Parts: sequence; structure tokens; C-alpha cells
Amino acid sequence: MGIMDWMRGKSFGTQDDALVYYRMGMLRKMAAWGVMAFLALVFVLFARPMYRQGEPTVAGKRAHDFPTEIWGKAGHLSDLRGKVVVLNFWASWCPPCIEETPALNHLQKYIESRNALVLGVSWDEDPDAYEKFLKDQGIDFPTFREPTKKVALEYGTPVIPDTYIIDRHGKILRKFYGAQQWDSPEMLAYFDSILGLGKS
Repeated sequence: MGIMDWMRGKSFGTQDDALVYYRMGMLRKMAAWGVMAFLALVFVLFARPMYRQGEPTVAGKRAHDFPTEIWGKAGHLSDLRGKVVVLNFWASWCPPCIEETPALNHLQKYIESRNALVLGVSWDEDPDAYEKFLKDQGIDFPTFREPTKKVALEYGTPVIPDTYIIDRHGKILRKFYGAQQWDSPEMLAYFDSILGLGKS
């Protein structure tokens, strides 16, 4: 509809008044459509798995190396090069960490025969509480205490649980926020796809 057609049947003091009124109406419509478009964009972005479960800016970065203690033996994360590492930051006093522990145990059993492992880094300050948790939960994956939180903060983890998937070349594939159902069919399919990569 043209502006002259729109003005027919309307009552205005002057033609200028009509033009101002028309333009204001168009601006209101454009603003409404702009808001709707913005909300749609936000929905699309945050509905995508990379935003719900990880940072796209992290993928492809080299995993920061740090000292480890696996099964009582001192070493470094870089010693695990050639393996897929599920790096999980946790603590025995963290309810979401406790919630995901059984699934992490199941994941460890699922991937350990395929040159991969779960590596836990605990924020526990109390060694007795830490050891009791390992025993009570029957932890099957290697883990060690790092109560200073230095390693986690260097990775960009201020809250736990947080998990980083590191490929066989030492690069981060994905970051998962919060507790996950690590043994769900979808998650196991994700690891199947990862473990099929990088084989020689």
C-alpha cells in the first residue's frame, strides 16, 4: 500500500502531520521486526550444541600442559600425547560432580581399550575427604588433587564441574559445562566419532 492510499480515509491537520504519523508507524513496525529478528538469532545461536555445551573459541587450541600424578606416578599431561583425554575438573564436595561420577566411570570403561582415558583433577583441599570419596564412589579413572585451582583457572574454569576433550595431538576438541550424562547413547556416539579419528 502506498502512502497516498494509506492517507485516504484518515484525518490529519496537514499533509506534513500525515507524513510524520506514517513515518512513525513505519519506524514502530521496523523496531518490532528488529526485536523479533534479534530474539530469533539469539535462540538459534544458543540452541546450537557448541553454545549449549562448549566454547567454539576453545576448539583447536593446544591444551595447556601441567604436572600430573597418575596412579601415584608423577608426570605431565603431555605424557598422554597419542591418547584422547577427557579432562574433568571436580571436587568431592560438589553435588553436580558427584552426580556425574558414575557416568564418568562408565565412560572410562567404554573408552579405555581404545587409547583414551578420563583424567580427573580435584579441587579437594582435604586429602582424607578426597581418598574417602575415591573409595566410596569406586573411581575407575586416574585422578589427582590440585587444590590451588591454578590448572583449572589457566584453562578458563572458575566453577566445576568442567570438562575438556583433548585429542591425540594435544589439541582441545570441545569443552563441556556442568554435569553430563557421559554414558548416554548420544555421548557415546560422540566419543565413537572421536576415537575413530587420528588412527594410523
